[in-house]
Amino acid sequence: MQKQKLNIIKVGGQVVEEPDTLAALLAGFACLDGLKALVHGGGRAATRIASQLGIESRMVAGRRVTDEAMLNVVTMVYGGLVNKTVVARLQSMGVNALGLTGADLNYMLSDKRPVKDVDYGFVGDVRRVDSEILADLVRRGVVPVLAPLTHDGRGNMLNTNADTIASEAATAFARHFDVTLTFCFEKKGVLSNPDDEESVIPQIDRELFARYVADGTIQGGMIPKLENAFAAIDSGVSRVVITRADMLGTDSGTVIV
Repeated sequence: MQKQKLNIIKVGGQVVEEPDTLAALLAGFACLDGLKALVHGGGRAATRIASQLGIESRMVAGRRVTDEAMLNVVTMVYGGLVNKTVVARLQSMGVNALGLTGADLNYMLSDKRPVKDVDYGFVGDVRRVDSEILADLVRRGVVPVLAPLTHDGRGNMLNTNADTIASEAATAFARHFDVTLTFCFEKKGVLSNPDDEESVIPQIDRELFARYVADGTIQGGMIPKLENAFAAIDSGVSRVVITRADMLGTDSGTVIV
């Protein structure tokens, strides 16, 4: 039996935090035919609000170090401000959205990341995703809006990279649907020259990825984004695309192979 198609869109960076770009992204998302889900970030908003509260933000290799104070901030910002704003906007567009953290419906459990070279603090590495409950929601016409927060099953929230949430959710959904995962951000795709918007790399495989990381072409937050893209492909996701938010639904961007 042929699987139904499902689009999972991950959006973050400036797209989420700027009213105009968010409005354009959500309008494009609302127009997508068929089954869909949305995963959002919001790191810049968390950094801004943390600064207003006198809390220092620290990043290592594109990933946020989350101490107890920062965990409170990201829980408020990701699970509250950003998530519910997105849900409310989608409802105004006729999309029956439901905002979720990993603790809601116990859909995504994580373990606190062990300390190795870096102590990331209260950051979760995903242990289990309940694919059945997510698939049931989607089949009922619900559009999940997933915040980058998980929990450990012992009452503790954990900050979890939004690209990881997208990859893990896409992998879980792939057991039930033919999944396309699209990472949307402020560039047209992965660029060979960060100063040239037109220098989109049309396809990236693992060998090319390793070469671009080694020579500095790919760096910062793009590294975990691509690592999660490869993980999704390896785990049954049909297609992964990295593109600009306003190009949603087109053939533009970088395809991960």
